[in-house]
Amino acid sequence: MPEPVVVVVAAVAAVIGVLLGYFARQLMASNAIKHAEHYSQRLIAEARAKQKEIVLEGKDEALHLRRAAEEEAREQRANLQRSERRLLDREEALDRKTASFEERDAAFDVRQATLEADRVRLAELHERQVVELERVSGLTAAEARQTLMRHIVDEAQAEAQQRVRDIERHAQEEGDERARRILTTVMQRIAADHTSEATITVVSLPNEEMKGRIIGREGRNIRALEQATGVDLIIDDTPEAVVLSGFDPVRREVARMALNKLISDGRIHPGRIEETVAKCRSEIEVVMRQAGEQAAYDAGVPGLHPELIKLLGRLKYRTSYGQNVLNHSIETARLSGLLAAEIGANVGESKQGGLLHDIGKAVDHEVEGPHAAIGGDIAARYGVMPVVCNAIAAHHQEVEQGSVEATVVQIADAISASRPGARGESLDNYVKRLDDLQQIALSFPGVERCFAIQAGREIRILVRPEDVDDLASSRLARDIVKKIEEQLSYPGQIKVTVIRETRSIDYAR
Repeated sequence: MPEPVVVVVAAVAAVIGVLLGYFARQLMASNAIKHAEHYSQRLIAEARAKQKEIVLEGKDEALHLRRAAEEEAREQRANLQRSERRLLDREEALDRKTASFEERDAAFDVRQATLEADRVRLAELHERQVVELERVSGLTAAEARQTLMRHIVDEAQAEAQQRVRDIERHAQEEGDERARRILTTVMQRIAADHTSEATITVVSLPNEEMKGRIIGREGRNIRALEQATGVDLIIDDTPEAVVLSGFDPVRREVARMALNKLISDGRIHPGRIEETVAKCRSEIEVVMRQAGEQAAYDAGVPGLHPELIKLLGRLKYRTSYGQNVLNHSIETARLSGLLAAEIGANVGESKQGGLLHDIGKAVDHEVEGPHAAIGGDIAARYGVMPVVCNAIAAHHQEVEQGSVEATVVQIADAISASRPGARGESLDNYVKRLDDLQQIALSFPGVERCFAIQAGREIRILVRPEDVDDLASSRLARDIVKKIEEQLSYPGQIKVTVIRETRSIDYAR
């Protein structure tokens, strides 16, 4: 086909295609418009239907709200009506009560007036009765009042004294029974071999010639021995004996050991004396340390400071009233432990306080002051517990006791020291104690005679029955006991017995 024809055909085809496309788009647009019109009409119809439904629902909701508001208004009106009725009822009740109170006030005024009149009449009657009683009794009102008060006071005092005596008797019976049971149990369990030991300072000699050898030429041996030991040698007419005198028991023991060794050796001269004394001093240190360790072991008190052990050992050579202080300390420790176990106190602290309570006696010749206070300071210095230090310092009540254990130590010390045979005491002390007891008893009014018996451990007092009645005799016994405790120092306890005798005598004719 020629090229121009092809071009024409192509152009025609293009025009035809464009026309077909135009008509096709017109047709599609027409259909779309129709479809949109139908869809919009359907939406309008649905919207109108929903609008009707919403309007209907709104009308229903408004009707429901109106009905609820009306119901609530009716309930409020009903509540208001009920409240008004209650208020009206209360007002009526208040009116009735007010009227009743007014009536009562009126009646009270009338009754008060009546009572006032009765009071005036009673006062007049009372005055007439007082005048009549004064005329009949011969006493004024003040005198009668004083007499009545005196009788009431006397009766109250008598009743109080009777009750006090009953309470004291009951408490004493119960306390004595329990204390007796505890103390007898403890004393039975202690089973001590001895309570007293006499430490002598007399050295026996084999013959009288030994005295001259001890003195030496121009007294050089005795001077050397006294200078080395620090004690005095007394050589008198006592046959075959030399007496050692000194305040320090350890020095006396060193001198005794050295003198015995010198006598056994036979070589007595100043050089030998110094050597022997030095050797004995070393031996006595070992002996004291061993004695202290054995005492701590026997008493069951472990863990003591070595210096306290050494001071305990020094008590082996110390006596008090003829009683060996170390043995007394061991016994006191055992008694303290048993007493503490019986009453529920601390056993370990009580035993330690009992063992160390006289530790101050080991140095009381070197340090001024009471041995109890010295012992408390020493124990505190070497790390002993404060409770035990207080028990040591307070066992003679020179300071206040701060615990039960301190009281236990004091009681154990008294038991060990005051049992028969535990201590020796001179006749002069017994006589002085008896005289002091009698003088204290005779210083009280109403006492006729008194007798101190049992070496001053009991005093019996006879009173005049017309001056002292039964109740006053109990008070007299307490007062005498209190004065004895304040003025005298004594071991153990002193029993005070007040005796009142009444005799009725008549004759048959």
